[in-house]
Formats: sequence, C-alpha cells, structure tokens
Amino acid sequence: MTTLSVVLSVFNEEKKLGKTLSAVSWADEIVVVDNTSTDRTVKIASGFKAKIYKRPNYPMLNTNKNYGISQATGDWILYLDADEVVSQELATEVKRAISNQRDLNGFWIPRKNIIFGKWIRHGLWWPDKQLRLFKHGSGRYPEKHVHEYITLDGKSGELSEALIHYNYESVTQYLHKFIQIYADNEAENLASAQYRYSWYDAIRFPVSDFVKIYFAQKAYQDGLHGLVLSIFQAFYSFVVFTKLWERNAFREIDISPENVRAEINRSVGEIIYWNLTTAQNHAQGFLAKLFWRLKRKFVRIRPQ
Repeated sequence: MTTLSVVLSVFNEEKKLGKTLSAVSWADEIVVVDNTSTDRTVKIASGFKAKIYKRPNYPMLNTNKNYGISQATGDWILYLDADEVVSQELATEVKRAISNQRDLNGFWIPRKNIIFGKWIRHGLWWPDKQLRLFKHGSGRYPEKHVHEYITLDGKSGELSEALIHYNYESVTQYLHKFIQIYADNEAENLASAQYRYSWYDAIRFPVSDFVKIYFAQKAYQDGLHGLVLSIFQAFYSFVVFTKLWERNAFREIDISPENVRAEINRSVGEIIYWNLTTAQNHAQGFLAKLFWRLKRKFVRIRPQ
C-alpha cells in the first residue's frame, strides 16, 4: 500500500494550523517542523498526532522545509504551508494519483489564492501552479531564495483540483511580507545575477509590472481587488529597485528633468497602448475591433 507523508514548516501559526492539519488528517503521517514558535502552534500540531521537530527560525525558510522532508517516511510527500488547505476533491485526486504511480515522480497542483477575502482568478495569482506532491527522495527546495519551486528528479504531471491558499488577509500583512522578506530577497537575486540597474528602472520596474499584471494577465477582471493588487505589485517592484540602490550605498546619479519627462512619456505610452489593446480585445464585432485598432495606431505608437 502506498503511503503519504504531509510535511509543514511553521512559525506561530496557531490561527491557521488547525484548519490545515484537519484537512489532511487522513494522511499516513504528518511531519511538522516548528521554527521556535512562541504561541500554541506545537500544542495544536500535537492534537493531530504530528511528528514534531523543533528547529531554529532560520532566515532561509527552505532550510527547515528540507529538514522536514528528510524526516518523512512515506512513499510520497505532500508539502504544505500553514495557510494552505487541501479540499476533499484534491485529497481524492492525490490518493488516486499516487496509487501505483510508476512513470511520474511528482505533480504540479494549481493553487487558489484567497487575498483580502476573494479568490483572485487572474494576474500572478491563478493558476499559480506549485510542485508539492512528489515521491520520497525525488524532491527538495534549492535554498537559494524565498520563492522557490521544489526541484524534482524525474518526470512530473499535473493535478486538476486546487490547493486553497488563504493568502494575505490584511494590507498590513501584505506590506510587511513584501518589504521585510520578499523585496530584499529579490534585490539580492538581481545583484547576484550582476544586474546593472539604471535610474530609469525606478519608473520602468513598477510600470512594467503594472502593465503586465493588470492588462496582459487580465487582473482587471478581478475588479477593485485586481486593480489594488496590480498597484501593490508595481509598488513592490519600486521597493526592489530602491533595495538595489541601497546595496550601492545610495549612489548619487544626476538626472535631467528632460530625461525624466521622456521616460514618463514612454511609460504613459505603454499604458495607453495596453489600455487600447484591452478595449480592442473586448470589443464586439469586426467594426468595433477595427475602431480600437486604428485608434491605438494613430493615438499612440507603442514604445519600444
């Protein structure tokens, strides 16, 4: 009989952990790595008969994730974060997928991100596929940066049922995470890749991310949530730029107003192009689409 271990690495997750563990109580084994929590996290995990390992709260989060994976004994491993819940439908699909599976060593699982109380269906947040289910000994986190996928030895497949991710619940939580954790990490990755930033990245980074997410990835279909999250992501990109600048001791750069104006005009042109492109894509009928295509052509030529 094929066995499954569920693995989590957690820190002060008393508010969410019970719901997550309850949804996987059917697993053959639950392994919880506690990152020196100071709340009721360990007590809650104990209530689900989890195997608990206490570890220091390392800045590189994936270190303890890999430790938990190494302690699992199941034939297959399902890695979860404390704010992720396995639905009954996904549980059924997981059991079916691992039963007598010989050709594949892992599975990608789509993830529903619930942000500010709503399932976000566009942009970066759906389908947000995650490699979380894998054969014992076939997967681990690289431990290079925060947002990493599990590295798999062998072939992978895909599941259709989604993992439910109760992501950001408040603006404070959102801002805290991307300023305190993610922005520094991304700036470090860019620096390690020897990215040579320029002053105009202070404008291009946020504009590019906003255009990509709101227009190209259709976050506008998520209403005000999509607009706010696109703006937040643009701000996040701006913070990444400032972190790069900070790493260079806030190096002074002289910039003429003319150059800034030209860069702003370029960015405005990019936004106008994508706005008209979106209007064209949503227009009904040949003539309506032609109208928007011609308007895009004559109002603003897309900047290069």
